[in-house]
Amino acid sequence: MGWFDWLVTGSEAPTTDATEVVQRIAALLEGLEPEHARYLGAFAYLLARVAHIDNELTEAEVGAMRALLAREGDVEAHDAHVVVDLAQALSRAERGTEDFRVAREFSRIATREQQLGLIRCLFAVAAADATVSLAEDNEIRRVTQELGIEHEDFIRARLAVREHLSVTRPPARAR
Repeated sequence: MGWFDWLVTGSEAPTTDATEVVQRIAALLEGLEPEHARYLGAFAYLLARVAHIDNELTEAEVGAMRALLAREGDVEAHDAHVVVDLAQALSRAERGTEDFRVAREFSRIATREQQLGLIRCLFAVAAADATVSLAEDNEIRRVTQELGIEHEDFIRARLAVREHLSVTRPPARAR
């Protein structure tokens, strides 16, 4: 039932437990429990969101996303490869409000421990190319806020990659 139908009939508002983006990614994970597939779809989308926020998606970052999805999701490498590729494409195409909607969905379906694990994984992806850019750092902070994660937990995860933070490095000298 659409919003117009709801307004006209007065029936209950439509529920949207899963975003279309997450459903599309989860559909690639046949054989998994639907809730777990949705979790992995949102997880992959959020990894991709941070990876290309600085407009520099490196092979190291893509490799890290695939490895993390395979490990965290207990999925085959081929499935992780396909899921990450679709998540990257959708994250680039959708952006904006969809970024927020996917984060909110992840917040609903993930445990607190899984949410904290995601933040550590976001920093791992950002640091995969040896530099966490200011844009990546800021985007991870936005994700933590959207998930309702405490600032202290963000800082703890950030400290694990402190040597890669571009904001703590001295500026490059002009030649």
